[in-house]
Amino acid sequence: MTSESQQGRRALVMTSQFKKDLKRARKRGLPIGELEAVIDAILEGADLSPRHRDHLLSGDYAGFRECHIQPDWLLIYLDEPELCVVTAIRTGSRSDLF
Repeated sequence: MTSESQQGRRALVMTSQFKKDLKRARKRGLPIGELEAVIDAILEGADLSPRHRDHLLSGDYAGFRECHIQPDWLLIYLDEPELCVVTAIRTGSRSDLF
């Protein structure tokens, strides 16, 4: 996972809450490589596979996107292609996030 912008690639911004969530995921022994692969694909602007179920959210998270890293491991992010930025908002299980 990189936070620096590269040519043709969006920059990654991680919220402080996302960093805490990432630390919790590491403690739980979740495969962080899977999360990194999904984030890298998003940064490249690639379409995620259907198994990741990428979709827009509504309600409190209106305008944000959610995708599944694993069946009960989610990533909430904000994609701002006009600014070439992807902001990682939260990651965790459904019960952690909602």
